[in-house]
Amino acid sequence: MNQWFTAPELAALRLEALPASVNKLRAFLARNGALDSAEGTRWRRRAGHGGGIEYHVSALPADAQAALHLHMQQAAQADARAQAKGALTRAGLADWYDRLPAKKKATAAARAAALDAVECLVRDGTDKTVAMALVARQADVSRSTLYAWEALVLGVARPDWLPRLAPRHAGAVERTACEAEAWDMLRADYLRPERPTFDACFRRLERVAATRGWTLPSERTLRRRIDALPESLRVLAREGRDALKDLFPAQERTRGHFHALEAVNADGHQWDVFVRWPDGEIVRPMMVAFQDLYSGKMLSWRCDKSENKESTRLAFGDLVEQFGIPDHCWLDNGRAFASKWITGGTPNRYRFKLKDEDPVGLLTQLGVRVHWTNPYSGQSKPIERAFRDFAGDTAKHPAFAGAYVGNTPMAKPENYGQAAVPLDVFLRVVGEAVAEHNARTGRRSAVADGRSFDEVFAESYATAPIKRATEAQHRLWLLAGEALACDRKSGAVTLEGNRYWAEFLTGLRGQRVTARFDPQSLQQDLQVYALDGRYLGAAPCIVATGFNDVDAAREHARARKAWMRGQKLQLEAERRISIADVAAMLPAEAPQPAPDRKVVRPVFGNTAVAPRPDELPEQSEAEIRLLRAMRRSFRVISSGGSE
Repeated sequence: MNQWFTAPELAALRLEALPASVNKLRAFLARNGALDSAEGTRWRRRAGHGGGIEYHVSALPADAQAALHLHMQQAAQADARAQAKGALTRAGLADWYDRLPAKKKATAAARAAALDAVECLVRDGTDKTVAMALVARQADVSRSTLYAWEALVLGVARPDWLPRLAPRHAGAVERTACEAEAWDMLRADYLRPERPTFDACFRRLERVAATRGWTLPSERTLRRRIDALPESLRVLAREGRDALKDLFPAQERTRGHFHALEAVNADGHQWDVFVRWPDGEIVRPMMVAFQDLYSGKMLSWRCDKSENKESTRLAFGDLVEQFGIPDHCWLDNGRAFASKWITGGTPNRYRFKLKDEDPVGLLTQLGVRVHWTNPYSGQSKPIERAFRDFAGDTAKHPAFAGAYVGNTPMAKPENYGQAAVPLDVFLRVVGEAVAEHNARTGRRSAVADGRSFDEVFAESYATAPIKRATEAQHRLWLLAGEALACDRKSGAVTLEGNRYWAEFLTGLRGQRVTARFDPQSLQQDLQVYALDGRYLGAAPCIVATGFNDVDAAREHARARKAWMRGQKLQLEAERRISIADVAAMLPAEAPQPAPDRKVVRPVFGNTAVAPRPDELPEQSEAEIRLLRAMRRSFRVISSGGSE
């Protein structure tokens, strides 16, 4: 802080402890001995033009020193705030200018060029008034306008001229008043998944405003306010979470760091083709397929009427039988893949806490690390890109003419439902399509680089460390697993109405085991494992009274559920109102008054029979003597007093 002040400077501060006049202040300081000390201690001669005397702060009285220090601190804080505000204003102006359209930026540049021309003329010796007139005529503006531009940049560095010279006309800045309830109603009506038009929402708002006396801005004003809402907010409200997710750039994932069969991904795809199954039912097939992540090759696939654990297990078994065991597998968290038959022992969205009685799933026992992804996520599962090829090309194969149903209800062809492809024909065409998909050259992925998926996979597979399954592990995918309880008496295991028994089961009576079996032939031996995966032995079928395969059992269960659902709907149709509504319809019954008692029946004697003392639980000796006395009194009364 400055420690030396002249008398005029101290008088200008208007400190309460000092006189406000310069002459009186000098006399005040002289009386207080400010000039009595040597020069340089409490006073000194002022250097520079004008001379004079400067006084040190110590020459002032104590109260004046305190007031001066307080003033200087406040002035320093105000100066710091001014500097920060100036820096913020400069940054804010630069950001505001950067958001202007090119037309306004060109106008600012033209104004700056005009002021530069005036400065050049003045520097070359031209009178400023003349220079202003010449430049104003050349720029086709008035001199007062040119002076106004100069005032905007007075004291401002040349690099900061453009933001201050840019046009600031932005139309009406005053916001038209709008009732808060009206604005809330418009947003609630417009920002919803049904995506109504703004015109319809505004007409409804006008009708409500007329009944409630609201004052509304014009339609264009409210439309601009709706359009000014963040795009992400409008997309989320009107188009949903998936559309909002598309606004965020997708992550680019590379797969070149894998080798063949190191990582696979699987998913289900429902074909847009009607297929006639051997039982005569016409159903769109569901295909479960596994794809190699490194090369993009389709490794295995199975088709069934629905996406279920059996087809998933068989498709993975085909993969392991032909190529080997992968290290990683990306699956969506659907019920077919999150089934305990497939991934038991791996946390998923249906069972984050593992249960001891659940069997260890196929992938878990083979040491495959499972990664869960979101359904319908092409970034997480590249196999969905291959399914789009099948849906666009294979589903429209000539062999499927008349059976193609379209990929949406609105895209049904003219010959919709005219034919149904036999299952064997469908499987043959799909097999040919998968082979062609793998062998097609010209693939543009970073790994393929113009080659086919088959070529890329074969090149890496030849040098990759591949894990092969043992003979004991073959039972894991050829059969299906289920946790069952052994009979408490014999140890026999019952599955789908069939009973299985072997001598080793007698030691497991009442315990739970994992049963693995062939779903297409339940009469074969049942392979029995402990819950921790230890193989115990084979149990032959001793009673075959159930269905002969799991598919038939599943079809029976589906038909039973459909019948029960139909009965429930019929009951709901008959019972149009609830029993609570019936109770509410009943009138309230007023309480009936008790009738007057005109005849009173007298009671003669005492007919009560005293209980026997031994019938009373835990009675005291006094209570027993009292009861005996009462009993003797009753006998005397009944005998007419003879006792």
